[in-house]
Amino acid sequence: MQRRVTFDNRLLPYLLLAPQVAVTLVFFIWPAAQAVWQSVHLQDAFGIRSEFVWFENFEHVLTDPNYLDTLKVTVVFSVAVTVLSMGTALLLAVLADSKIKGARAYKTLLIWPYALAPAVAAVLWMFIFNPDIGSFGLALKSLGYDWDYRLNGGQALWMVIMAASWKQVAYNFIFFLAGLQAIPRSVMEAAAIDGAGPVRRFWTITFPLLSPTTFFLLVVDMVYAFFETFGTIHALTQGGPGKATETLIFRVYHDGVVNNDLGGSSAQSVILMVIVIALTAVQFRFIERKVHYA
Repeated sequence: MQRRVTFDNRLLPYLLLAPQVAVTLVFFIWPAAQAVWQSVHLQDAFGIRSEFVWFENFEHVLTDPNYLDTLKVTVVFSVAVTVLSMGTALLLAVLADSKIKGARAYKTLLIWPYALAPAVAAVLWMFIFNPDIGSFGLALKSLGYDWDYRLNGGQALWMVIMAASWKQVAYNFIFFLAGLQAIPRSVMEAAAIDGAGPVRRFWTITFPLLSPTTFFLLVVDMVYAFFETFGTIHALTQGGPGKATETLIFRVYHDGVVNNDLGGSSAQSVILMVIVIALTAVQFRFIERKVHYA
């Protein structure tokens, strides 16, 4: 029988929950409520006066061709970052989980990049791929490739995709490695005895047993690509050149902070929040059906 935890003081459970509730209210609920309120108001640049305009801000945002272009960039960026970071992390986790010399050192080194702030990671990539002083940038130019992410929008987009993916690989690697180590060795040995090769064992045994971890990381990485890559883009390209790397979260910042369009920026943040909630709901509704929980 399981023992039920009881508290002698009825107020103690609420006191223990109070710090987390306070953090959630101050840093999540209150800013979200403020964004919703400002999204239906038209304010001056200094925020002194405001006028209730219903959904005019949303109408202006959704009919702006530049915003629709930014949405397309965000979709490409988010899908690429999610697929690239998860695929690379899974490959590295499988290799690190195998019996090789120095596996513990490899695991430690692969986790380190997660400790870097997004802006710091972006600066590292900027110095490495800088067309004038970067080692890889100069190497590409020496090979005859016209590399300059500051002028070429396609190169800039792939640059921020690679930088953001590299930053997230370490996080995904930790969970994939933990998932692989949780798979019983006896199951893999039995499949090997039955004649299943490494590739077949991975797709028929390992990957299905990793589906809960994969689903969790899919949700987390999509949220990461939509929200947490602002620092990387801001430090590397600042949305340029020609808005080629401007994502929805960066546009919220640019319109709100740089252009002082508080109403339009708030409307964009509400739209972004709705998009992420909808994507998460779709993932839980359809993709989770294929998840095999042990």
